[in-house]
Amino acid sequence: MKTLKYILFLLLIGIIGSAIYIAVQPNEFEVTRTRTIKAPVSIIYDNVVDLKNWESWSSWVEADPDMKITLSEQTKGVNGSYSWKDKDGVGTMKITETVPNTSIKLNMQFAEFPSSDVSWKFIPNDDGSTDAKWSISGKDLPFDFKMFSVLMGGMEKQIGPHYERSLEKLDSIVVASMKKYSITVNGLTNHSGGYYLYNTTSCKISDLKSKMTEMLPLVIEYATKNNINMAGAPFVAYHKWDEENNAVMFSCCVPTTEKIITTDSSILTGQLLPFKAIKTTLNGDYSNLKETWETATKYIKENGFEEMHDLPALEIYLTDPTSKPNPADWITEIYIPIKE
Repeated sequence: MKTLKYILFLLLIGIIGSAIYIAVQPNEFEVTRTRTIKAPVSIIYDNVVDLKNWESWSSWVEADPDMKITLSEQTKGVNGSYSWKDKDGVGTMKITETVPNTSIKLNMQFAEFPSSDVSWKFIPNDDGSTDAKWSISGKDLPFDFKMFSVLMGGMEKQIGPHYERSLEKLDSIVVASMKKYSITVNGLTNHSGGYYLYNTTSCKISDLKSKMTEMLPLVIEYATKNNINMAGAPFVAYHKWDEENNAVMFSCCVPTTEKIITTDSSILTGQLLPFKAIKTTLNGDYSNLKETWETATKYIKENGFEEMHDLPALEIYLTDPTSKPNPADWITEIYIPIKE
């Protein structure tokens, strides 16, 4: 009998001690994880601000394939929300505040626990990457919540690894989305030609990108400053391409609605007469242009066409990368002149 009383006494002490330990736990918590992703801030922000994307990179969904996700009618921006149901209960996530390309604030409610504040901050780096910072916090925590936290090893242990894995998956998805591309040979077409402003140079093929990056903005700037109406997207005209000697001659051009008499000796006026061409379109990063040219050239040979080397081949940039940060959204058209 005394042994039983002794055991009960020890149990009582243990219960009281545990209750005291739980009661003195912090009344608030915060868990934060940050990952540097090699992608522009706007691409990452656009993914996260639309809650329908979360399922694809959520570590919780990965760990529990039976979790049921229910999207609301609105999933993007303020008031966008979704809910989920798993073996532990039902939860909801709702966006409460956004600052485009900078931050997102959300409110999370799970089961009978008090709601938590979730936030994202996106910090662009000089090298083009972005620091994605994801946090969750709660305050005024009741006793049962603190007891649950203690029994489960603490919120850091419960949430931290999931945040790390989710950010890892988000990273891979965003980077993969930037690499998507497609090449389409549109076939025989008639290019209408027209007037254009241009500057021109010769250089090593290996220096082409840097020269183009330097020259094309100067032509666009001249047209803009002089209120010249542009008749389409800027383009590069390739006059000569010599792989054997690593040499290229090209012009950076802006089409105009009429012939322009320029006042800058480095900016000239040219005219393309209408010509037949094989048109090929690249949807994707400029790093795929080499393959695009090879695809177009192969098509020409396989279909019995003959290139006309007296006319320049054109590379037209239909998309402004400053307004379309994801390279997968860039559109480039190639026109290779062919003989009649």
